[in-house]
Amino acid sequence: MLLWGFVFCLFFPRAESYFSEENYSEESEMQAPTVVMAIISRNSAHSLPYYLGALERLNYPKERISIWAATDHNTDNTTAVLREWLTVMQQYYHYVEWRPMDKPISYAGELGPKHWTNGRYEHVMRLKQAALNFAKKRWADYILFADTDNILTNPDTLNLLMAENKSVISPMLDSQSAYSNYWCGITPQGYYRRTAEYFPTRYRYRTGCFPVPMVHSTMLLDLRKENTKSLAFYPPHTDYSWPYDDIIVFAFSCRVSEVQMYVCNKERYGYVNVPAKPHQTVEDDRINFVHLYLDALIDGPPMYLSRYVHVFPKQLDLMGFDEIYLINLRRRPDRRERMLWSLYELEISAKVVDAVDGAALNSSDIKILGVDLLPGYYDPFSGRTLTKGEVGCFLSHYYIWKEMVDMQLDKALILEDDVRFQGNFKRRVMRMMEEVEQAELDWDIIYLGRKQVNPGEEEQVETVKNLVVAGYSYWTLSYAISLQGAQKLINAEPISKMLPVDEFLPIMYDKHPNEDYKSHFLNRNLQAFSASPLLVQPCHYAGDVEWVSDTETSTVWDDDNVPTDWRGSYKSLKGGAPPPGIQSATYRDEL
Repeated sequence: MLLWGFVFCLFFPRAESYFSEENYSEESEMQAPTVVMAIISRNSAHSLPYYLGALERLNYPKERISIWAATDHNTDNTTAVLREWLTVMQQYYHYVEWRPMDKPISYAGELGPKHWTNGRYEHVMRLKQAALNFAKKRWADYILFADTDNILTNPDTLNLLMAENKSVISPMLDSQSAYSNYWCGITPQGYYRRTAEYFPTRYRYRTGCFPVPMVHSTMLLDLRKENTKSLAFYPPHTDYSWPYDDIIVFAFSCRVSEVQMYVCNKERYGYVNVPAKPHQTVEDDRINFVHLYLDALIDGPPMYLSRYVHVFPKQLDLMGFDEIYLINLRRRPDRRERMLWSLYELEISAKVVDAVDGAALNSSDIKILGVDLLPGYYDPFSGRTLTKGEVGCFLSHYYIWKEMVDMQLDKALILEDDVRFQGNFKRRVMRMMEEVEQAELDWDIIYLGRKQVNPGEEEQVETVKNLVVAGYSYWTLSYAISLQGAQKLINAEPISKMLPVDEFLPIMYDKHPNEDYKSHFLNRNLQAFSASPLLVQPCHYAGDVEWVSDTETSTVWDDDNVPTDWRGSYKSLKGGAPPPGIQSATYRDEL
């Protein structure tokens, strides 16, 4: 035997090194852990296309994912949407379990589709337990529970959560309000308790992965951990005496199993819709979700529709106006696209108007247009004169007023392209305008968005809810205007004595504090009102990273060599006001 070994080495001198351990390399990479995604959906056809689109885009191998999906008690076409998606996607995922139930469409004793009865809580707990049992039976490494109005826009969410190596972890989701998918405190009775840690976490003043007593809506369970074996949604633990609620039952199960829940806010993971109240309808839920979608368009990352679900086109209308104008600079296609998507989701039809680009005008062009400065005008805060951007802004509004008069449009709505819509915008505008008509209110202009200078001094209109007599204001974000109002503004011949359009309007309704300015406009009888609370606000304010102004960052109107910017002007700041003790109208004299 020794001789044979000698002969082998003699003829194969490199055999020893060939068979040495150092020359072996790993044959292939480890496969990703297996995941079960639990989809439990009811009356969510409005959010499902975005929810499913987000799942499609997760940066995780689909062959390592199984889908467990259930839907029941629907009054909308949730079942059809899910079935359409699963029919296509089953070829990509490892396995699909599909549990639809068409009847009944409501729970016994239910007062509406947003009302939670004990029977509904128990049914949801049973469904979640069935999904958990399914994952354990298939020896899945993880199970992801994600409500169908939770949109995971970060494609790396699964990988990021797994890397934290927690038994139960939830990605903190953003909403239209302070609401999110975790609690930082819980009372001895199992109810929500406000704590000092909640808001710093919610708004990311502190970031990390934090132990909390409650996570819900979206959470990842690591089924490889020994302590997750005893976790359960149903039946509740024998010692359970807290409210009969699926998320609280599970939090109690974690507590008695000594499993710590975590919420992680290191990244932007996605969005959670603020749930409709028990007395509200599926339509209210849909409206809430639309505004969540609109906020995502502004703050990002945006939501995207599924590529495998058919979505019926929306029916757009003018909300009772003769025309809705959207003012947009051609060199701001990003704003135009965002606003058009926003209006489409709100089911509002609008006409895009190319704004006059003040930056493209030189001083000679401006004088040829007949523009001249109002004698003695200076910005009330910074002390600078009119900018080319402000000239372009004024002309953009003026040409719309002129078109209204030329076409004899009774009423129109004007929108600038940098606005954020408040919740239930369309319904609130239409209701307000109906009440204005019923009250036979004599009106020329109604602000929907502005900056109030002295809000405490404005009087409520007795015959119309949520309407006040407008005081001195800045900004022209959005307003309704009547034919009579447009004619009054044109008759004032403002082009030859121009100042910023948001200063001109208060002059015309006789609320501007500068008497010298007002003396150049004799018929100051514009009937001006304002929605209260306001229905639109700016997307961004001066000083924000994303803020861009084409009116304040420019050059002065009659000199192409004198640049201007927003610094020194309190007008553009959020909640900005003159320094203490200085009135805005006299601030220039104090500089």
